[in-house]
Amino acid sequence: MDEPIENRLRKSGLQPAPLGRRSVAFAIDDMLISIIFIILLWQPISMAQGPQEVAAVINSVWLLIATAHIIYHTWFVWQYGATLGKIAMKMVVVETGTMQRPRFSVAFNRAIFRVISGMVFYLGFAWAFFDPLRQTWHDKVASTLVVDA
Repeated sequence: MDEPIENRLRKSGLQPAPLGRRSVAFAIDDMLISIIFIILLWQPISMAQGPQEVAAVINSVWLLIATAHIIYHTWFVWQYGATLGKIAMKMVVVETGTMQRPRFSVAFNRAIFRVISGMVFYLGFAWAFFDPLRQTWHDKVASTLVVDA
């Protein structure tokens, strides 16, 4: 039988990262990607005649934005165990089975389900507020934890 995650956490000396810091890391990561897309879409956004037209410009590239999120989160979590926001907030993502940095397949899976967590009214993120290990849906699906670095 598998050893409970809580025991592996205790043995490794790791602690789940606080939700406040995770929220700030989320904001940092989303702002970075948003700034890039605002720069790329500056001309059509500046020519828009109102909020509906701005929304139409952004909606026309939603798949590209989602793909950028997946690439960003996969790359940084796979290579560094953390995105730039998590690095700034001194947190890392670990696989629950090994308590080590996620493999590529795990980071990719987590990144895809992170987008889905956000698409469903951010319920996947809110889940962490009720989970004893502060896992979101994408953490649960990918068998990962966000811990203090």
